[in-house]
Amino acid sequence: MMVPTAYLGVILIWTTTPLAVKWSGEGPGFLFGVTGRMVLSAVIALALVELLRLPMPWNRRARKSYLAAGLGIYSAMLGVYWAAQFIPSGWISVFFGLSPIITGVMAALWLGERSLSAPRLVGLLLGIVGLVVIFGGTLQGDEQTFYGVLALTLSVICHSASAVWMKRIAAPISGLATTAGGLLVAAPLFLLTWFFSGNTWPEQIGDRAAASIIYLSICGSVLGFALYFYLLRHMDIVRVSLIMLITPVSALLLGVVLNDEVVTVSVWVGTLLIMGGLVSFEFGSRLKRYLLRT
Repeated sequence: MMVPTAYLGVILIWTTTPLAVKWSGEGPGFLFGVTGRMVLSAVIALALVELLRLPMPWNRRARKSYLAAGLGIYSAMLGVYWAAQFIPSGWISVFFGLSPIITGVMAALWLGERSLSAPRLVGLLLGIVGLVVIFGGTLQGDEQTFYGVLALTLSVICHSASAVWMKRIAAPISGLATTAGGLLVAAPLFLLTWFFSGNTWPEQIGDRAAASIIYLSICGSVLGFALYFYLLRHMDIVRVSLIMLITPVSALLLGVVLNDEVVTVSVWVGTLLIMGGLVSFEFGSRLKRYLLRT
């Protein structure tokens, strides 16, 4: 029963994380929300590495891997938390649904992987069209929403670039140790950003914001990664990839139900196009081979 439980756990965590991100910045501000999360996550991850006695090497290759992970966490999460001030929470999951497509393109260009088959090019095109539809819808709204969408797009690009960089380094380190090393890089960067931005400790932290920060630290940053890496070891990658097709829609609906967020027609259309692009990118070649055999 552990695999189905882990699968459901990842879906629930990835569905609820965008809304928790939005709530964690209410009151104390987005910088406090993301900084508090990353500092707590670093402490928890390092404690788990020590408790489980996992090897955490510090050779040159390992340090480069931690740097790649940490810079990816810092750049991606800074953009996500800033954007969450101006956009509905569910959009975060929709845009991160593009990450497999962007990562595949970067891997082809940077690592020389021959991964851009015809179905994957169709998937890339559908993803771009979906982005254009969402961007077009935000142009009709206020300027802050448009810049929030732009920041979210850059966050996904940074996240994908970090993944490809880590793949190029290919350090033989466990997922939890890599997460801990990356957080050791990212947490001080967030603390410095918070300090030099002139922020001070908030006079009051609302219960919902505090609970969201704690939830994201334990579940979003540590448990979510642990369950995801567990699934990768025990399930076919195709089935794991299906999670990326479920969470954007469930995150949008959760924002509507729990946070009274409005999702326009252009966002739903763009979401469907992005999900269609992900289907073509991840499963198009397999479907083509299956049809040719039959």
